[in-house]
Amino acid sequence: MTDGIVLPANGSGERPPPVRIAFCITDLDVGGAERMFVELVTRLDRRRWEPRVYCLSGPGALVARLQAAEIPVTCFGAKSVRHLGVIPRLAAELKKFSPALIQCFLFHANFVGRLAAWRAGVPRVVCGIRVAERRSRVPLWLDRLTQGFVDHNVCVSQAVAEFSIRNAKLKASKISVIPNAVDFDRFANAVAVDRSSLGLSAAPLVLFVGRLDPQKAPFILLEAFAHLLERHLDWQLLFVGDGPLRASMEEWITRRGLGHRIRIAGWRPDVPELLKAADLLALPSLWEGMPNIVLEAMAAGLPVVVSRVEGTEELIRDGETGLLVTPGSPIELERLIDTVLTDPELYSRLKKAAQLAVQKLFTLDRMVSAYEQLYARLITESTR
Repeated sequence: MTDGIVLPANGSGERPPPVRIAFCITDLDVGGAERMFVELVTRLDRRRWEPRVYCLSGPGALVARLQAAEIPVTCFGAKSVRHLGVIPRLAAELKKFSPALIQCFLFHANFVGRLAAWRAGVPRVVCGIRVAERRSRVPLWLDRLTQGFVDHNVCVSQAVAEFSIRNAKLKASKISVIPNAVDFDRFANAVAVDRSSLGLSAAPLVLFVGRLDPQKAPFILLEAFAHLLERHLDWQLLFVGDGPLRASMEEWITRRGLGHRIRIAGWRPDVPELLKAADLLALPSLWEGMPNIVLEAMAAGLPVVVSRVEGTEELIRDGETGLLVTPGSPIELERLIDTVLTDPELYSRLKKAAQLAVQKLFTLDRMVSAYEQLYARLITESTR
C-alpha cells in the first residue's frame, strides 16, 4: 500500500524482511484517537511492516484487538503522565526491538516517546498532533522545546497543522496532514438499537457522543435543547459518554424537570447502532482536531449539526453535507437543529450527501496508505 515507494531491497531480488515500526500511545481505552491508532496499526501491510505497540498506561479495552491481530503490546502501567520514569523503561524496550521508526500518538506519548527514542537511538521519530490544544499553552511550549527530537509531525487536519505552525512554532516542512477515517461499512450497515431499551420513544432524537468535558461544551447543547422543548414537547436528547461534567449536567437536568426528555447513558460500545437509531447528531465543541464521531455519523447517514472548529470545515460542506454552527452559540444551535428536523427535504439531502462524501474521501484504506507512504519516505531518506 505504499503506492510505488519501495523500501531498500536486500540485493538478491527477494522481498526484504518487514521493517520494524514501534507505535507509542498514552492509553488504549476506547476513544476516538485510540480507535484510529488501532485501525492504523492493525491494517498495515504485514508483508512490509512489523509493528509493535507500547502503551504508557495499563491495559485498556483496545488491547484485545491488537492481540487478536498478533501485534505484540507492552503496557507500562504508568499511573500518571508525570511519572517520567517510564522514559528509560520505554527506551530499554526500544533498544531491544530496534525499530527503524517510531510513531507516537497523543501528547503525552509524543513527549515520552521522542525522548525515549533519542535515548534508544531510533533513527526516525514521527509524532501525531490530533487537536488544536486551547486548554493550556504548556503542551505547545513542550512541543516546540523538544522538536529537535522529532523528524516529522502528522496533523489530522489542515486547521490543526496551521494552529501548530502558528502557536507552537513548528516548521511547516516537518508537518504532513493525514485526516482521520472511518470503517464505512460498519456504520452504514449497522442495525438501529431498539429505542425502548433506552427508555426512548419514536419521537425525534438528537444524539451527542463524546466526553462530557468543557471542550465539548455539552451545556451549550442542554441550553439549546431546553428551548427546543418549549416548541417540540416530545423531542428527545441522549448524551452518550462520560466525563467531569456528568454530575453537574445531571443536576441541571433534574433541577429543570427534564429527565423524561434528556438522558445521559454513559459510555456505550454500540455507537454505530445508536447513530442509526437517532435522527441527528449535535456536537457543540469549542475546539477539535477532526472529530471521529462526525465522520461516523455521516457514514451512518445521520445529519450533523456541529461547531465550526478545527477539522469540521474539512469534513463538512456547510449546507450540503451538514450544518456548521458558531461555537458557544446556543441560540444558533437551537435554530439549526430545528431547521434540520422540521425540513424533510433538507434532512434527506444532508444524509445522502454526507454518506457519499465519507465513502469517497475518508476511507481507512486511504488513511493507512498515506501513513505507509510517509513511513517509507522517511525510512528511505534515513538510509541515504
